[in-house]
Amino acid sequence: MTSPDTRPAAERPERASVLRLLRDQRKIILLAVVLAVAVFWIAGPMGEWRLGTALAIGVALGLVNHLVTEYWLLRLITSGREPSRGAIMRSTIVRLGVLTVFAVGIAVLLWPEGVALLLGLAIFRLIALVMTGLPLLQELKEMNHS
Repeated sequence: MTSPDTRPAAERPERASVLRLLRDQRKIILLAVVLAVAVFWIAGPMGEWRLGTALAIGVALGLVNHLVTEYWLLRLITSGREPSRGAIMRSTIVRLGVLTVFAVGIAVLLWPEGVALLLGLAIFRLIALVMTGLPLLQELKEMNHS
């Protein structure tokens, strides 16, 4: 059993919530919406609706994976607990295992256009990684110059 937090309310970290997650991740969510709209805007007029749908599903799965990961990290940070390597590894393996089974299953159902689902997932992940990594790199650069 953990002891109650006796710090004043102003000093306690904000609690993890889905609303806070959505607020913090609004740029990534907007990116996913823009990508999905762009996919249909390009694929639709070419008559490739199944291909566009598969790509959009891939983007959506990438977004869900990103949000689940960020929520897990937010809960961990706001709780003040130190995660063990094993806990991080188990969480990652379970999350990626479920995502893989789900993505491959849908890709097989939508075959041959379903391969685009995996492409949409990869493209979203790459862009999201760059979007979350750049602020960290800028912060490290600022720390080295001060």
